[in-house]
Amino acid sequence: MSDTIFITGVVIHARHGVMEHETEVGQRFVIDLELSADLSEASRTDHLSDTVSYASVVATATAAFKNTNYKLLERAAGAVSDAIFATFPRIHTVKVTVHKPHAPIAAIFEDVGVVLTRKRPSP
Repeated sequence: MSDTIFITGVVIHARHGVMEHETEVGQRFVIDLELSADLSEASRTDHLSDTVSYASVVATATAAFKNTNYKLLERAAGAVSDAIFATFPRIHTVKVTVHKPHAPIAAIFEDVGVVLTRKRPSP
């Protein structure tokens, strides 16, 4: 199945990082999501119950990202992926991109981040 739901540019203020000031003050992160699911029924019925609510996905991802302070972006992205799988059984694959545009790096750069792609674990 090649059906995809995408949500890009979700801005979240959170306190992730290795440096002490990152966990105290926090900073702006941007999350992009790509979700693979079978959307064939929704494409025929036009019923929300046959797809995944975008608003619910954003709420779930935001809560998973903000509710715990992680040192690594990799873990924060993993938490988002885990929460989406736990909440939305229709989703088969999750791609989570976390941008940290204000990372404390001694260089001039536009963006830094991680991309995790996870498939639903087999039962």
